[in-house]
Amino acid sequence: MPTHIEVPEGSLSREALEGLVEEFVTREGTDYGEREYSLAEKRAAVLRQIARGEVAIVFDLEAESTTLVLRDELPKLGLARDAD
Repeated sequence: MPTHIEVPEGSLSREALEGLVEEFVTREGTDYGEREYSLAEKRAAVLRQIARGEVAIVFDLEAESTTLVLRDELPKLGLARDAD
């Protein structure tokens, strides 16, 4: 039985997507390299990555939580990576 499911970006309201992205970019330990970025810059960058298909929205059925992962990481969660 799968423990994770990919959530299509379009299935979330704009407010839910923005809330998920904001929670993700403000997590402790999130590293963006040597340069400091504003919260708005971080949000915009992650939204662009989602729109380009580089980042996937994943719901963890066991933890009942949603997170963002690099699309290349989906196989580690038991999810197939869509062919581009």
